[in-house]
Amino acid sequence: MFKRNVCTLGELVMRNLRQQGLEAPLLQRRLVEAWPAVAGNAIARYTLDAYIRNQTLFVHLSSPALRAELGMRRQLFVARLNAHVGSQVIADIRFC
Repeated sequence: MFKRNVCTLGELVMRNLRQQGLEAPLLQRRLVEAWPAVAGNAIARYTLDAYIRNQTLFVHLSSPALRAELGMRRQLFVARLNAHVGSQVIADIRFC
């Protein structure tokens, strides 16, 4: 009997991306795109830009009051965003 090495298509794609060094940029892109869904529509309306640099998500907001409030809940958003992506992509969030 032959023992078959069965993998799902998703596992094969992720393995191939990991070998080519493209897994991290893909996960970072997914995390940035997940910001409006995780933060909610009210916060997403005030978001001007979001990007990742050195495992830190930078979120530019148009409201200084919202910036101060979200700064106190930054670890909650880090945990939610990483859980949404399914991997440890960011370690911190900076609200600018």
